[in-house]
Amino acid sequence: MKTLLILGAGTAGTMFANKIIRKLDRHEWKIILVDKDETHYYQPGYLFLPFEINKPEEIIRPKRKFVPAGVEFVLSDIEQIEPGANKVTLTKDNRVIQYDYLIIATGTDIRPEQVEGMLGGGWQQNIFDFYTFDGANKLTNFLKTWKGGRMVVNVAEVPVKCPVAPLEFVFLADWYFTRRGMRDKVEIIYSTPLPGAFTKPVATTLLGNILEEKGIHVEAEFNIGEVNSSNNVIRSWDDREIPYDLLVAIPTNMGDPVIERSGMGDELNYIATNKHTLQSEQWENIWVLGDAANLPTSKAGAVVHYQMDAAIENLLAHMGGRELKASFDGHANCFIESGFNKGLLLDFNYDVEPLPGLFPLPVVGPFKLLGESMFNHWGKLAFGWMYWHIMLKGIDVPFLPNDFSMTGKNAPKLVNLNQTL
Repeated sequence: MKTLLILGAGTAGTMFANKIIRKLDRHEWKIILVDKDETHYYQPGYLFLPFEINKPEEIIRPKRKFVPAGVEFVLSDIEQIEPGANKVTLTKDNRVIQYDYLIIATGTDIRPEQVEGMLGGGWQQNIFDFYTFDGANKLTNFLKTWKGGRMVVNVAEVPVKCPVAPLEFVFLADWYFTRRGMRDKVEIIYSTPLPGAFTKPVATTLLGNILEEKGIHVEAEFNIGEVNSSNNVIRSWDDREIPYDLLVAIPTNMGDPVIERSGMGDELNYIATNKHTLQSEQWENIWVLGDAANLPTSKAGAVVHYQMDAAIENLLAHMGGRELKASFDGHANCFIESGFNKGLLLDFNYDVEPLPGLFPLPVVGPFKLLGESMFNHWGKLAFGWMYWHIMLKGIDVPFLPNDFSMTGKNAPKLVNLNQTL
């Protein structure tokens, strides 16, 4: 019997397991899914916890609930991957699993120790993250009694999981403090290593205008080098300083340490992956999904959803000795909460940046691209239900086609953009 081994039972690994089980002959293939944690977290929900939009229990489920029948679920950390020998060693009982094909979906996580001084005396005192369940809950408790001051939201470096989440945080903070009648007591600073609010020109202009309208100052091209928690100051490599009373940190994001231990990744522990086939650039029987890959697209759940069909079709083609033809085009979309029950939507891929228009259908929409609407806000909230009940279970979503489409988008804007770049 042959073995398909999946490392990581987060969004990518769980979706893949639920889809691939329907494609492989169970008499011929054993499927093993490995993860170190029993709890599945709906990570987009972390953003809502500090503002008391979600409750902690609403964003957690047991991982076993989503593992399909016929898949062996192993709870263990991973000691080492040896791609040359087609084997993985687990920490639990030093179990060694020989595989025929390997799916790496080990994700990414924050590494605050990568920023000098971040884990000093201020960590979880007046320095918090919201990219972890623990960090978001502790920030929630802090904000409940905070009397105001200067709140600095700092992105240490890119890429990060869900690159719009830091922007959503400052938008929601503006709404939250307004609702509490203390917005005039809070100065909000958004500090980013990027030259503007986002990575794409059209979206950067729009989002920058919204930040300005909300009275949120952007400190662009700020590459943090140090946190001085004794003086409540962050300092950039070019010696700029930003004082803070509350620092909301988005630290360096890095892939799983096992990728480093196994010598398989780059300096951030991301694995070189073909951006269209999702096959490892170095090992032909390894596929890399979701945040573990070094793809030039967002590290977000919607991207994982759009990757699935191409990854599975190419994996099956390789198993059958056929040419890899399925192509992932980098399709990504993301709702951006902008506060006051409104939101925006971005839809883009490797080649086309976010454009205005309607999604997924022209005229009808119902979602507005690059524009605020209440419907977008409700779409963001509804995505959580879809995640638990449809996407994780590998059920196709007909109105979310995998391939990027210009349908409903304002094509003349694209032409004008190309003429000015």
